[in-house]
Amino acid sequence: MTRRRTGLVFDEAFLEHRAPYEHPENPGRLTAIRARLEEKGLFTACERVPAREASDDELLAIHDAALLATVAATARLEFVQLDPDTYTCAASAHAARMAAGGLVDLAIRVGSGELANGIALVRPPGHHAESDRAMGFCLFNNVAVAAAAAGRAGARRVLIVDWDLHHGNGTQHSFWDEADVLYFSTHQYPFYPGTGSIEELGGPRAQGRTVNVPFPAGCGDAEYLAAFERVLLPLARRFDPDLVLVSCGFDAANGDPLGSMRLSPSGYGAMTRRLAGLAGGRLVLVLEGGYNFSAIARSAEACLRVLLDEEADEPVPGDPSAAAVRILDAVRRAQGPHWAGVEGFAPASGRERENR
Repeated sequence: MTRRRTGLVFDEAFLEHRAPYEHPENPGRLTAIRARLEEKGLFTACERVPAREASDDELLAIHDAALLATVAATARLEFVQLDPDTYTCAASAHAARMAAGGLVDLAIRVGSGELANGIALVRPPGHHAESDRAMGFCLFNNVAVAAAAAGRAGARRVLIVDWDLHHGNGTQHSFWDEADVLYFSTHQYPFYPGTGSIEELGGPRAQGRTVNVPFPAGCGDAEYLAAFERVLLPLARRFDPDLVLVSCGFDAANGDPLGSMRLSPSGYGAMTRRLAGLAGGRLVLVLEGGYNFSAIARSAEACLRVLLDEEADEPVPGDPSAAAVRILDAVRRAQGPHWAGVEGFAPASGRERENR
């Protein structure tokens, strides 16, 4: 029997989104990843999934009509500064729709079993985009749009894992009160955009469906893998997702100019390998941040090798820091009341809650 292939979304349109000044979110990020994957023979090892513009209906499942109109209007202008971080050029509106639409098709094909898994190398990124505004380099929330589309296509439960350096405020808010989506985020904290505390647990109908691990600067493979082993994987196995989507930012990599984390390429590969054991392997990674060209290229290679079922070195990270362990323990206590029976998760006592 022919093995189902790994899908890959990439389009030249993503390279046309650019600022007229030096900006960390620039086409060189994708160029570096593609060059590395082509050099290693991995780009052609995947089945290309064509990008296409997301429809209004697909975008309106997450975003307000006013945001669609705002982004569309930028196509008539050579440059717009939407906020201090977020820009558009005349090609950006098309690129943003292509990113969202390509990811929707990849997620649905993986969710249906047509493809084994997949990776979407897209720009602009998405996880900061709120329902009513673009922000944080992001125009449309690619992962949220794809999760909503996958749900309409038959996925009963979707797990979104966000290992970007920054908290995915837009994604969290998109599914704040949706019990069929579990959002898990590791991120540097306190940091942009200011959200992502342990106490942000979800809305009244979805308590425990938002899980934040706000790490201090300096965390690396040991801390991130501990977050997976001690928090994410026990909850994910209980949640039993049909599809796993990853906001795959590489800005928590060692050497990234915007962050202070220390993840290695093998650490990213190890996280991918652990997620591949969920949802029957129906796993899709979508590029978010990452601004050190060497780090993002090597990290993307490590993740893709896991998707392609190639053998890779497992990092030997040692023990997580005491500060990280305290955070993981606090996360498990905060989540305990909403995950009865999951080993290691117990409600905080009244005194513990007062001391947090």
